[in-house]
Parts: sequence; structure tokens; C-alpha cells
Amino acid sequence: MKQPYKARLNQEVSPLRLAGIPIATVVLGSMTTILPFVTSAPLLPPFGLLVLIAWMMLRPGLWPVWAGVPFGLVDDVFSGQPIGSAVLLWSVILIAMDIIEQRYVWRNHWQDWLIAAAFIIFALLAGLAINNSLTAHNATIITILPQLIISLAIFPLVLRLVARLDRLRLKR
Repeated sequence: MKQPYKARLNQEVSPLRLAGIPIATVVLGSMTTILPFVTSAPLLPPFGLLVLIAWMMLRPGLWPVWAGVPFGLVDDVFSGQPIGSAVLLWSVILIAMDIIEQRYVWRNHWQDWLIAAAFIIFALLAGLAINNSLTAHNATIITILPQLIISLAIFPLVLRLVARLDRLRLKR
């Protein structure tokens, strides 16, 4: 039996879905650090940051620049970094992304990957510096090198996943 035709014109997308999917994915990305994945060195990429950058690349203006504060706070709580480090770093990244978005009207995939790589490198190195300034044990850059390489390599996959979630978010 054939389903009757349903008009799709003049239908609105749920505001909860419009706002909830991006927020939930960033928070869930930050919560990946609570998975039972035990290593002697940091290997797990900062998924919350990767998802945040991917959303901002796909949908510029989705969040205001101050959105780095609550997202960074959630990431600090789950990652175990000193409270305020991700708040500061993610806010700086969102401000820089806003400036880049205002300056460059059109970018290609490689430019997006290069911009994201710069932000990921900045966040991991600055996070290491903040952590080293607050603890007696000073880690070196070599300690986070595997995490950095994995983060840079996996970003296109995260961007593709976020693009699919964006289609789901906008589906009527």
C-alpha cells in the first residue's frame, strides 16, 4: 500500500534539533576522554575540539565567539586539564576562526585542513605549556607527538561525520 503524499513545503525544522545536534556532538566529543582507553602517553585526539572546529568550518556563525567558554569548560571537566585552559584556548580559536571567516570568503578543502591543523597544533602545544607551568613534571613535545599526528590525520573524517550530522540536522 502506497503512503499518501505529504507536502514538505512550509515545514520548519525543529529548533531543538537545529541547536541540539551541534551542541551534543561537541559535548560528546569532549566526553570521549572518559572511555576506558589506557595508555602511557596521550594518544586520544581532542575530539571535542575537532568537532567544534569542524562545525565552525561547515557552518560559520553557528555559535558566537563566546561559545568557547562553555564548551571549553565542559572539555576541562572531562579531560582533566586545569580548569580554564580549554576555556582560554577554545575561545582564542573561535575568535581566530571568526577573523579568518570574515577575511576569506571562499576556501577549499586543503586550506580548511591547513587552518584546522594550525588550530589543533596550537591547542595541543599551548595545553602542554599550561600543564607544564602548573605541574612539577614537565612533559616534552615528543610526549604529545602521537596525539598530534593522529589528530591531524583524523580531522577530515571528523569533518565528514559532522557534514553528515549537519544534513541530518537540516532534514525536514
